[in-house]
Amino acid sequence: MSTITVPQGSSYVAASLLSTVFLLTWQTVKVSRARKLAGVEYPRLYADKAEMAASPAAVKFNCIQRAHANTLENIPQQYLMTILLGVKAPVVAASALGLWVVSRVAYTSGYASGDPTKRNNILTRITYMPALATLLFGSIWSVYTLVTEQV
Repeated sequence: MSTITVPQGSSYVAASLLSTVFLLTWQTVKVSRARKLAGVEYPRLYADKAEMAASPAAVKFNCIQRAHANTLENIPQQYLMTILLGVKAPVVAASALGLWVVSRVAYTSGYASGDPTKRNNILTRITYMPALATLLFGSIWSVYTLVTEQV
């Protein structure tokens, strides 16, 4: 029978995963406030073109809503890569996910300005790719080493 050994430092991985709950909650609050200011009623996801032309608040709402949706679209793979890397290198995994969370805060803050080009600001640029590359290549390395240890 196989045993599962939780590597030392796994609490860091847990903390980094928990940080994403705060990120998503913060984004949700921003979306809710912007929705109210723009007057976009549920269940509509976005303000339409006419609303955007008439109201800067509607443009900002769409931008904030899109930043939140983009995070939700990407978070499952971030979780998976963090957990896979965390098996072999928990501190690296936690640090990379923490950096990814910082990149999402920068991305959301820039996007929330109402100017979509500001979503890729300098902080987003210097944090997103290193975080993503670490999680992607680190998780590949982790799985590879797990597989080769079994052989």
